[in-house]
Amino acid sequence: MNKLWGKHLRLGGLFAMWRLCLAAAALLMAFASPVRAAAGTMPDGGAQGTRDGTGRRLPAHEERFALLTGMSALTGIPWTHLAACDQYERTMTRANPKTREMRDGLVAIQFSDREWAGALNPDKADTDPETIAFFGGIGLDGDGDGRADRMNDADVLYTFAARLLAHGTSPDDFRIALWETYRNSRAVDRIMQFVRIYETFGTLALDDHAFPLPPGSRYTYRSTWGARRGWGGLRIHEGTDIFAPYGTPVRSTCYGIVEAKGWNRYGGWRVGIRSIHNVYHYYAHLSGFHESVEPGRVVKPGDVIGWVGSSGYGRPGTSGKFPPHLHYGLYRDNGYFDWSFDPYPKLKQWEKEERNRLRGK
Repeated sequence: MNKLWGKHLRLGGLFAMWRLCLAAAALLMAFASPVRAAAGTMPDGGAQGTRDGTGRRLPAHEERFALLTGMSALTGIPWTHLAACDQYERTMTRANPKTREMRDGLVAIQFSDREWAGALNPDKADTDPETIAFFGGIGLDGDGDGRADRMNDADVLYTFAARLLAHGTSPDDFRIALWETYRNSRAVDRIMQFVRIYETFGTLALDDHAFPLPPGSRYTYRSTWGARRGWGGLRIHEGTDIFAPYGTPVRSTCYGIVEAKGWNRYGGWRVGIRSIHNVYHYYAHLSGFHESVEPGRVVKPGDVIGWVGSSGYGRPGTSGKFPPHLHYGLYRDNGYFDWSFDPYPKLKQWEKEERNRLRGK
């Protein structure tokens, strides 16, 4: 039995599984109510109104987790892998709002009506699995209600799972399936990074952040993103400088995975962390690295990754050309490259949130 997938389900069996396992489908429907276009939405696109047995409204990430774990039990694909794909889709929608509309539902995976119902299907809103299949569409019924609805979270997730399983069940097959789905090596890398993060923490609740310097540290900063810089050629300042004493601990601000470590002629000794939200967090001008920091290491908010220094602007080891400070930058992945955005508002937000947590607010 393959350790990654657990159960080996072939594509031909996928389409018929819900017909043979109505009880499992009923359980899935119990915790994952289909979200239609007419349903209300929360800011992150999750459905409103789903409650537990006590009447308590479930947070969106709990509803999503229930849907993912239920689909994992049904298809044999680890929930961490399904979650990673869904999270990548969510980050692409966030980074490309002009070309990708936020889907109304718990999951962010999207299919076009043409792809779902079939290119030659005259009814682009078709929900009949038989006619969808007849016209070469990919839409499947994921909750056993006899409909393949592109607005139904369970149907969308089940259809996506079938696409993955069509390529096999091994770890290599999963990477091949990702490549065939996205035709983008960056997408494959990001999803595999997200898998590692979800496997490490075992939850979807990974939105907390920390200020990059410890509470009580002496520091000062202001908004300088976009200011002109001249060393190494005319360019703009892609970050915020946080001035602090030499040797002040520098911490991870996010749940993420170390993507880069080493020397950069501009940033000196630097660390790059890819967050679960597909944002690259850049820490530069360090005086050294924490011994645990290596590419591939998963981190959480508050983990020490290095110390404030004044390295950079020259060959490896160059230091002292400016006062000690942390250069902190944020870059969002849009699927093709990372683009810089001003970190100052986020720094102010995380600084305030951390102070409130310490005060018990």
